[in-house]
Amino acid sequence: MLGAAAAPVLSSAGMAGSPTAGALPIGADRIRSLVPELFADPPRPPDHSSVLVIGSGFGASAAALRMAQAGTQVTVLERGLRWPRDPWREIFTADMTADGRGLWQQTSFTNITGMPVGPVDLFGGVLDTTRYENLSVWRGAAVGGGSIVYTGVTIAPDKKFFDLSFGGRLNYDEMAATWYPKARSMLRPSPMPEDVYNSPNFAHSRTWDDHARRAGFTPQAVDGNWNWNVVRDEIGGRSRPSATVGASTFGNSNGAKHDLTQNYIPQAEATGRAIVCHSHRVAAIGTESGGRYRVEVERLDPFGNIVETRTVTCDTLVLGAGSIGTTELLMRARTTGALANLNEFVGTGWGTNGDASMTRSLGPMSAGPQGAPCASRIVDDSGLPLTVENWYVPGVPMNLGFIGSLGMTIDPLRGKFGFDSATNRLTLNWPKGGSRDTVEALRAVQNRMAQAGGTVVAAEPFTRDVDDTFTAHPLGGAVLGDVTDDYGRVKGHPGLYVVDGALIPGSTGAANPSLTITALAERNVAQIIADGR
Repeated sequence: MLGAAAAPVLSSAGMAGSPTAGALPIGADRIRSLVPELFADPPRPPDHSSVLVIGSGFGASAAALRMAQAGTQVTVLERGLRWPRDPWREIFTADMTADGRGLWQQTSFTNITGMPVGPVDLFGGVLDTTRYENLSVWRGAAVGGGSIVYTGVTIAPDKKFFDLSFGGRLNYDEMAATWYPKARSMLRPSPMPEDVYNSPNFAHSRTWDDHARRAGFTPQAVDGNWNWNVVRDEIGGRSRPSATVGASTFGNSNGAKHDLTQNYIPQAEATGRAIVCHSHRVAAIGTESGGRYRVEVERLDPFGNIVETRTVTCDTLVLGAGSIGTTELLMRARTTGALANLNEFVGTGWGTNGDASMTRSLGPMSAGPQGAPCASRIVDDSGLPLTVENWYVPGVPMNLGFIGSLGMTIDPLRGKFGFDSATNRLTLNWPKGGSRDTVEALRAVQNRMAQAGGTVVAAEPFTRDVDDTFTAHPLGGAVLGDVTDDYGRVKGHPGLYVVDGALIPGSTGAANPSLTITALAERNVAQIIADGR
């Protein structure tokens, strides 16, 4: 258990817990001048909450809203900062000129193009690239979680692919009839409008679709979680460019991306029964006598310094910190004995959703930039089932003839987490080189499209043709039906629930997971509320 609250350390700038008194890091004054809201004092969680939700991503935000609407007082703890929106201010940083706003307490980052970002000053930026021995995992660190840093594709998997991934753990017909529509009604995704698609900023999308057709594939329009009117404002000069100039990985300053801070989170707060406490990182969880849960919390300043430690309690504890965050808390609690009844399945069934990025080069060039929203995808189940999405090339601000794709396969490769008590961190058993089956299946599609379009596979020296050394879609670690029951209730620990991607067995059927995570949280929480928890 953490000790009593420590006295804040004040810098000469008057900010609790800032680095060495008398000087702020290089670049910090600029961040303060651009986004002073980041330096506001965060709300404090009460000593005891009826419901405490850890995280503010897709599953966590859905759970917070529905429990608040059911009449329960809800506290949401989010490690990251709360970011504003503005049509003209530079709220978030750009890929090519990134500063600390882009990275969560990291000084450098290698983009999927292989181009380095940084060095930058340590700051509480929005993208956490958690590095394991053979894999880098991209995670959101902000109010809104992964919705701040994802590329907006918000779709359900095809039924046959869903069934392959879930293996009977979840009924697709129920999800399609009730829970996917409910999640869509909140997130409001829609396909790219024709006028946006035909604008200069999406020439790469039109080229990608043309090459796909030449290769014998049929591009399918995908739903994106974008406010297309804001995108049109960018095109028409009525807003500072963001989505149309390849901004997404580090957030969209003008609200073009319809993230969770524009739907679930404000609706939860509007009930008057939910408080979102940003800059509060959960270090550990456990139980107390009387059936309450104990949560050890570190309050952070914008630079990541711990300025206060507290222990708070709750009757109901909801884990929504993402696959990595939730699994780490459970693994730590099992290792220390803080949650004594966790079973042997914690930390298993983890996968990357079969993610891999692909880049081709020597396509048509233009003077304009590449827009970030995805227009379409192709589906191929002739071998290893997979989808490939029309993507922009992160970190390349202009259309230099690079054509990007994001591939997802239904690959059976699964990793297993351990817990290193010496470092107090998760370890991941993941093979070097990832999955040969994923790489080869996606390479075949990449080669076919390159040949049909007269382009060159890969964009050396920037990137490999197929790169699966990262994932933006970590899934599993507390899998539905193994660690939990069929509705996310953690076995052996009444009142403890998982509502995020940790529930999903490594794959969402070759589709981006955000809609499935949201819909699954809607389903599970509805049942939990109906059962009186």
